[in-house]
Amino acid sequence: MVSITALWLPILVSAAVVWVLSAIVWMALWHKKDFKKLPDEEAVRAALKGQNPQPGQYWIPWADQQSMKDETVKQKYQEGPVAIMTVMQPGVPSMGKGMGLSFVYYLVAGIFVAYIASRHLAPGVDYLAVFRLTSVVAFLAYGFGIMQDAIWFGRPWGFSIKIWIDAFIYGLFTGGVFGWMWPS
Repeated sequence: MVSITALWLPILVSAAVVWVLSAIVWMALWHKKDFKKLPDEEAVRAALKGQNPQPGQYWIPWADQQSMKDETVKQKYQEGPVAIMTVMQPGVPSMGKGMGLSFVYYLVAGIFVAYIASRHLAPGVDYLAVFRLTSVVAFLAYGFGIMQDAIWFGRPWGFSIKIWIDAFIYGLFTGGVFGWMWPS
């Protein structure tokens, strides 16, 4: 068994590597067209501004379990549009805040990868053994949460599959870093 404190460097390096990879993937590769513009964005903005929704998640048309039996509600769903909307705080989105929080997320994922590996692998184990375990754990950490959004909340499957591809790449690099830096 390896002490998790002995793995602070692979945790930090893997987080930095995944942070750089994610920036490349999102800004330069296959996520450029994941979000679409509404046909009349200004009309939608005006309608929403008139409602003054607070930051949060909204389901349109909204219905609780009881009202889902109502024919009027069913008709609204049939007619569409059906949407899940996230309203954020007003203001220009902060790239710095997002990048910082992403790095924290990758650090936390790395800590969990390190914890699981530290409980199952001995010091000096070969690269491939470390790589296999840590790659799979990292893939799970980075990729599986999105599937619930596709199943329950209408997130496009194509987007979710791209996130899995991202997670697979991040997992390989995380496993590579842990295998390379595993204590002897």
